[in-house]
Amino acid sequence: MLIKSDTKEKFHVITLSESQISASIADDMAVQILAFLQEEVKNVVMNLDSVSAIELPAAEKLVQIQQQFYENGSSFVICNLQPQVEQFLDENELLELMNVTPTESEAWDIVQMEEMEREMFGEDDLNG
Repeated sequence: MLIKSDTKEKFHVITLSESQISASIADDMAVQILAFLQEEVKNVVMNLDSVSAIELPAAEKLVQIQQQFYENGSSFVICNLQPQVEQFLDENELLELMNVTPTESEAWDIVQMEEMEREMFGEDDLNG
């Protein structure tokens, strides 16, 4: 599985170069992405621009990854979904569980806004 990572000041941009995300790829991906929770910069923006298909277990894994980030006081935002992937997630009632933006720039804005909220209100207030 090919993942490209680009680290910014407050987040990492992860770009998947796979056109399909299978369940086995999702398991490998989860290990690599969850490792960012151990770093100083913990927030992740995941760019799925090149992904044209995703299996249901893989989509469910993305929801679990996102939940783990928020449980650890970090952000996980998915951007640049292809229309057919977005439709698949919506049909399987997963899209509403995901933090998704149309563009990478908007994803950056969400991460920065969530960072400010965590700083202003404290992580305990947001998680409790």
